[in-house]
Amino acid sequence: MAARTLSYLLSRSRSLSSSSGAASLLPSLGGKSGGWRNSNSHRYSTAAEVEELITPQVSINYTQHLINGKFVDAASGKTFPAYDPRTGDVIAHVAEGDAEDVNRAVAAARKAFDEGPWPRMTAYERSRILLRFADLVEKHNDEIAALETWNNGKPYEQAAKAEVPMLVRLFRYYAGWADKIHGLTVPADGNYHVQTLHEPIGVAGQIIPWNFPLIMFAWKVGPALACGNTIVLKTAEQTPLTALVVAKLLHEAGLPPGVLNIVSGYGPTVGVPLASHVDVDKLAFTGSTDTGKVVLGLAAKSNLKPVTLELGGKSPFIVCEDADVDKAVELAHFALFFNQGQCCCAGSRTFIHERVYDEFLEKSKKRALRCVVGDPFKKGVEQGPQIDTEQFEKILRYIKSGIESNATLECGGDRLGSKGFYVQPTVFSNVQDDMLIAQDEIFGPVQTIFKFKEIDEVIRRANSTRYGLAAGVFTQNLATANTLMRALRAGTVWINCFDVFDAAIPFGGYKMSGIGREKGIYSLLNYLQVKAVVTPLKNPAWL
Repeated sequence: MAARTLSYLLSRSRSLSSSSGAASLLPSLGGKSGGWRNSNSHRYSTAAEVEELITPQVSINYTQHLINGKFVDAASGKTFPAYDPRTGDVIAHVAEGDAEDVNRAVAAARKAFDEGPWPRMTAYERSRILLRFADLVEKHNDEIAALETWNNGKPYEQAAKAEVPMLVRLFRYYAGWADKIHGLTVPADGNYHVQTLHEPIGVAGQIIPWNFPLIMFAWKVGPALACGNTIVLKTAEQTPLTALVVAKLLHEAGLPPGVLNIVSGYGPTVGVPLASHVDVDKLAFTGSTDTGKVVLGLAAKSNLKPVTLELGGKSPFIVCEDADVDKAVELAHFALFFNQGQCCCAGSRTFIHERVYDEFLEKSKKRALRCVVGDPFKKGVEQGPQIDTEQFEKILRYIKSGIESNATLECGGDRLGSKGFYVQPTVFSNVQDDMLIAQDEIFGPVQTIFKFKEIDEVIRRANSTRYGLAAGVFTQNLATANTLMRALRAGTVWINCFDVFDAAIPFGGYKMSGIGREKGIYSLLNYLQVKAVVTPLKNPAWL
């Protein structure tokens, strides 16, 4: 089960907490020195600067667009590089799409929907294809996970034991829904038979991010296919490789040509024409809030297509005064540092009750210093590199901002090693709500720790953000948990757990964290039209 795989990662992080370290803290970024605390004593469980990297035992076979069931070059013939975040080295050259490629893909998807077998085959047949696909992915688990780690930088153990199995679970979940989608018979005033039909919406345009390429593929593609739609998918330019591999397996499972099309490339040249396309009936996007606004505007200006948005977050993680501090420290560490901190729902504002603040802070600092950072292919590594230079440099700018704002840098604060995009696990204390590091989504391994006194106070502060994606609550008091779960304005509230992503649990945000929900039964509504059919009745026996 998907939820269990993430629980595995959490238990693994606990077991690794006694690992020994090797490399010392590197010099700071500069700025106000008053924010540092005993920086020369910090040690990290890593040998990232000197270690010999493992060569992935996987080949890169698919780098072209997938259009109408075939791998094809970009219309322009252009390619762009895909990188290994461990080194910054190029590992592949991928077809670089533009508006012409989008037009070809949309035309294939439109023909497959209007004339092809996919929406016309029985739901049970669609279900069987999705189940065969899940079996194929499971068979190729290790190769897919290796490619994901190579192109993304996340720990191989995370990819192989959590994320690829989660993709399998999600597609089996949606395969189970395929033949259970149906309308209703509705009683009406008068002699009428009224029924509703739940119909596929048509051609779905989907844009996925780089932090969880395989899981985002499943969140988008799974429900769309289960409902009988066709798809044009834009992958993130940072991580285009694994989607092409699993799409090939989906066709091996029996998916008809044109049902799933993939165009690789950049936002302005692929994302914009896809969002603007008048022959796309539905749009789904996961990414930053700022880009989500652009996508929503393009959809509105073109053909007013409906849009699902899963956007940014600045999620509170609240540790109450009755907490088991050791357990709270471990869970808070996981909530923030999981996936190198590159998680939209990361518990990135850690609120600690004043009675346990000092103990929590000291133990959180020690936990961060024990974090095992290095080659993500090596067993036991908890944190790999950030995705690319842009993200790497952005994180370092936020760290510098925190130092200059007079937050206390407890540990970390700089790059790790001299090659690749590694950032030291970083912890700030004495963070104030008006600081940039308290307000913006950093999307990196930077934990910001706040102190609170009263429950009403922490509710107000936790909700004082433009985001509302998720929240974490750590307490042994049921009344406190009930108060917080209802008061926090977030799409998901995890109580005494975090990052539980079961296939059936809906996910999405309040406020500027998005529109709509993904996963679970709610995600199906994104890809269905509801049609009311009314027929007069003559002399009905009953109404």
